Amino acid sequence: MSPTSSTTVATQQVPVRLFAVATAVIVLCLYQAQPLVGMIARSLHLSPAAVGLVSTLTLLGYACGLFVLVPLCDICENRSLVLATLSANVVALGLAACPIPPAAFLLVSGLTGFTAVAIQMLIPMAAAMAPEAQRGRVIGNIMSGLILGVLLSRPLASVVAGYFGWRASYLLLAVTVGALTLLLARMLPRRQPAHAGRYVALLASMASLLREEPVLRQRAFSAALVFAAFNAFWSTVVLRLSNAPFGLSANGIALYALVGVSGALAAPIAGRLGDRGHDRLGTHAARLVAIAGIALAWIGGLMASRLSPVLSLFLLVVAAILLDAGTIGDQALGRRAVNLLRPEARGRINALFTGIFFIGGAIGAAVAGLAWAHAGWNGVCLVALAFVAAPVATRIGHKAATTLVAGRASVSRS
Repeated sequence: MSPTSSTTVATQQVPVRLFAVATAVIVLCLYQAQPLVGMIARSLHLSPAAVGLVSTLTLLGYACGLFVLVPLCDICENRSLVLATLSANVVALGLAACPIPPAAFLLVSGLTGFTAVAIQMLIPMAAAMAPEAQRGRVIGNIMSGLILGVLLSRPLASVVAGYFGWRASYLLLAVTVGALTLLLARMLPRRQPAHAGRYVALLASMASLLREEPVLRQRAFSAALVFAAFNAFWSTVVLRLSNAPFGLSANGIALYALVGVSGALAAPIAGRLGDRGHDRLGTHAARLVAIAGIALAWIGGLMASRLSPVLSLFLLVVAAILLDAGTIGDQALGRRAVNLLRPEARGRINALFTGIFFIGGAIGAAVAGLAWAHAGWNGVCLVALAFVAAPVATRIGHKAATTLVAGRASVSRS
């Protein structure tokens, strides 16, 4: 296939299903370890405090890739960049499936996340290929595949690990991503971006964007806090469910993780609220739903010995649904808000938004691992509640301060 300019690519038909499947498969790399941490910890003899590093380093690697690799989309030929990144991802997944030392496995976990940023290379490429009148629908359909992959990653990994061991989960994903890479090599067109700037200058411009766009800062950092709570929960709930009185097997944990798929319904609902001018209402609602999810998780986990295990498990199921829905809704509205900023810098704005909230997710997983080691489920839920409540408390404090200043100004004028 001959090289084509970005303008030419934009007139081509977008293989939406291929892009949706590709993002769904690649995103499995980021979350499949969460339901497997118990198995991985026992196999590699990781301490309770180190268990959280498996998820933390994966998410942190992804965040680093967003800042380091994704900006290359604006200066490098996109097809070659995507294929090279996915090839490195296959190697990292294959190494994770091998019997390597614990330190090496943690390093490879970070590399797995670092190379999974091919997702954020495919999405802008699809946007460039789509006609402007269809761009929103195309990106929305691809994002649906991404969200479905996020929500299915935990149950799929649990099922495979339950029958064949946790290393088989990594091996199967390596083979799948390898097959996907070969398919994309045949289907993707070449796209040479028009931007001819230097890489260092491109990175510097990202810092300027973050400094100059208050909406981007507010949305990214609040999304990071909510995502920190999300990952604090999902990186440790497996440990709670595998302990008494639940004692769930890998398949049982897979069924539990599957309930979170219903949280994907929050994305289109949040999108419609935003389109109708109810962005602020939708954002507050999403965060309150996430807070309710953490509160129910706390009650369900702590009261398991006093309530019936069935009732406690039911509370944890509802908690997972609420937390997933609240987090997805918050991210959908945040992504909508930042994509209304500077169309010429949309790729870098997307990388900043996604990178910052993934750093929040990595911090949440790390702190939750320490909280679990020192204070158990009680400590995890306290940490998660502090994360998810922070944006709401900050908003209330800012509004109160604004009202107070306005009141004082009115008094001084009178």
